[in-house]
Amino acid sequence: QVHLVESGGGLVQTGESLRLSCTASGTIFGINTMAWYRQNTEKRELVALLTETGITNYGDAVRGRTTISRDDAKNAVYLQMDNLQPEDSAVYFCNADVQAELYGYFLGYWGQGTQVTVSS
Repeated sequence: QVHLVESGGGLVQTGESLRLSCTASGTIFGINTMAWYRQNTEKRELVALLTETGITNYGDAVRGRTTISRDDAKNAVYLQMDNLQPEDSAVYFCNADVQAELYGYFLGYWGQGTQVTVSS
């Protein structure tokens, strides 16, 4: 069983920064892509992803204000968000492609989410 736990959300003012963290635990033989998504009342959208080879991709709404990083020794992924705006308010979810069985497939796992609220 694999669990992803996010932390670091909260209430901030416009223009401030937050750093989200996500750690995977359980039986883990490997992790490929790690990513952050966010969801408001409408849909879940990609914020950023980072592959095991270092390739990154950012959503248009956050590009230039956001940096994703990972620590493979800790099975962790981080999201540094700067110059936050009210429209960044959402629940932020961690996602990871995890190999939970030796020689098994990589399957996608989700965390429970952490709330980010940006007040104007």
